[in-house]
Amino acid sequence: MQLQHTKFGVLVRMKKWTFFMLLIAILLFGSVIGFNLFKQQKIAEYMANRPEPEFPVTVTQVEAVDWVPVIDAIGFIEPNQGVTVANETSGVIDKITFESGTLVEKGQPLVQLDSEVEQANLKSAQAKLPAAEAKYKRYQGLFKKGSISKEAYDDAEANYFSLKADIESLKASIDRREIKAPFAGVVGIRNVYLGQYLQSGTDIVRLEDTSVMRLRFTVPQTDISRISIDQEVDIFVDAYPESLFKGSITAIEPAVSVQSGLIQVQADIPNNDGKLRSGMFARASIILPKLSNQITLPQTAITFTLYGDNVYIITEDNGEKRVKQSVVKVGERTADIAHILEGVKAGDVVVTSGQVRLSNGVKVRVVESDATTPPAETPML
Repeated sequence: MQLQHTKFGVLVRMKKWTFFMLLIAILLFGSVIGFNLFKQQKIAEYMANRPEPEFPVTVTQVEAVDWVPVIDAIGFIEPNQGVTVANETSGVIDKITFESGTLVEKGQPLVQLDSEVEQANLKSAQAKLPAAEAKYKRYQGLFKKGSISKEAYDDAEANYFSLKADIESLKASIDRREIKAPFAGVVGIRNVYLGQYLQSGTDIVRLEDTSVMRLRFTVPQTDISRISIDQEVDIFVDAYPESLFKGSITAIEPAVSVQSGLIQVQADIPNNDGKLRSGMFARASIILPKLSNQITLPQTAITFTLYGDNVYIITEDNGEKRVKQSVVKVGERTADIAHILEGVKAGDVVVTSGQVRLSNGVKVRVVESDATTPPAETPML
């Protein structure tokens, strides 16, 4: 009996301990839940009584302007004429009659190869020519009188004309040993030296006519109807970022590339100041007819996304400025301006900065800022 009474007492004490622990846990959880409900209520009261936030933005008023569309392309500058001067025959350089980097005229001698043997052979042939000519003329008269045979006359005639041909051949051989400029232009740095033996086809110097340069580029076949001969082209090169070079289209390839669907176009560029060099990378803008009453916006005003492009337009609501999101269709873009085809009209006031925190219908405050103004000079890195 005493053992059962002891067990019963232990069981009662355990139940009391469990009851108190459960009570403490309920009180703790209840206090936490109660505190959270109280906090949420106070937050809701604060938010309900808090004034509506105003987001600072900069704006611009849309105006209808003239827009000049362009077709952008890239290519490389080429000379009007360019060739690497080389020799046709082998020989030792006897004379060099030009300086690197100078202007030369068409037909001006550049390099003279040794031609002593050819000159001697020419003198020998020329010395024999009078006798051969006299014999030919004498035999001609005798043949007419019937004093000599036809065979003797034919031999004299063949010897005379063969000697004349040999003389012309020797003159041509001597002339080939004098390398001349095929056209007027600027020579580069010479690659040969006096006394050097040249194999035929050795590169002597680069010669280019740079008075007019050419830009060859490609455009999509869908733009063929928008380009024509003599159409104006603006050209920009990295070497002179602040300079604009004017050119015009002079040739359009008659066939479209089957592999790429592109067509080659050539533009001529006057190069009176000599700034343009062959091989320069260039960007071209083909100028198209001007469009009137077009809408343009700074590119900073447009939010570009995968789902579409949009802007925020300022609206007045009971004297308060709010924004309305508008989906726009963007056409061509320049460095900082975009041509808007749909979604904005003249007179609209559009947000240019501060769009990150905006959504439809929020209240905004217009502020002045030059943050979106491009600097006059890009800082060097």
